Amino acid sequence: MTNFPFPFAVRGDGLLAVTGDADASLRGRVLQVLFTAPGERVNLPEFGCGLFDLVFDPNNDILAAATQFAIGQAVMRWLGDEIIVADVGVTAQDEVISIEIVYAKRADLVRQTVRVHFR
Repeated sequence: MTNFPFPFAVRGDGLLAVTGDADASLRGRVLQVLFTAPGERVNLPEFGCGLFDLVFDPNNDILAAATQFAIGQAVMRWLGDEIIVADVGVTAQDEVISIEIVYAKRADLVRQTVRVHFR
């Protein structure tokens, strides 16, 4: 199977960059859900989780809980056919928000983790 990487790329020779790595492709789709704001996709306006909408909110436990809920719901909604979400962890400390998503691919139940840190 051929997958397109995230972020989408064009090689130096003008052809589309592709990968056969299903794990990397799935990780890219998880990141797409995180980094896409609802309304950003014209043909799929509900796609995404609105993570960047929270960037100017005060960094505290309430923001962490809201972010954790929004991410968990979005990932399960958009990728629930491909993965089982085991845990979504969000911590707010000083000026940094750390996000960790632990999931298993439904095809083979191999656990993967995606970590993102915002400053």
